[in-house]
Amino acid sequence: MRNFTFLLLLLIGFHGFSQKFSKEEKALILADDVKTALPIYQTDNEEQHRVLLAQSEEISPKDKTLPILIERMRLALAGTGGGVGIAAPQVGINRRVVLVQRFDKTGLPVEYFINPTIVWRSELLNKGPEGDLSIENFRDAFYRSYAIRLEYYDLENKKHDEMVEGFTAVIFQHEIDHLSGILIPDKLEKEKNESYKKLEFFKKSSSTSR
Repeated sequence: MRNFTFLLLLLIGFHGFSQKFSKEEKALILADDVKTALPIYQTDNEEQHRVLLAQSEEISPKDKTLPILIERMRLALAGTGGGVGIAAPQVGINRRVVLVQRFDKTGLPVEYFINPTIVWRSELLNKGPEGDLSIENFRDAFYRSYAIRLEYYDLENKKHDEMVEGFTAVIFQHEIDHLSGILIPDKLEKEKNESYKKLEFFKKSSSTSR
């Protein structure tokens, strides 16, 4: 019975992260010169658009091809001349991997996040302009939670949990939407049919005890 319990816990601990890249995914990640950027998929290409609309699956953080994907995504983002985040579907890989520029850290580093999940969102909302690397000449204003709580893994399969606020939280929400096949024009259409309660920060903070 004890052995069965241990095996069960072991399986639970690794649930969802045993998946490795398929042969087709590896071929795409390793195509051409692996020290160069992967091309960014665009919605005006029908085949690429289908990839962008698909659900992304989790990936094993220990997959040996993953660091190459992350580096080629980093180069793709750097090549945009102003992009602040990128998701794996935007380079043709439907896996839960994103890169985000951390405006909440000294030096504004670009960091990777494996199998990220937003486990909490604040009721306080911000509305601000967003664009998308996969949609040329598109920019509009969207509502996003001011703060989020994020869980993710690193390349050592170590789990992390942190709170993120402000503009960096907006970037995370945008990129994680990509992992669910949500593009910002679809989000804009959805927001037209919803009413948002405006929450002023001073009202929210005044209701808390000091």
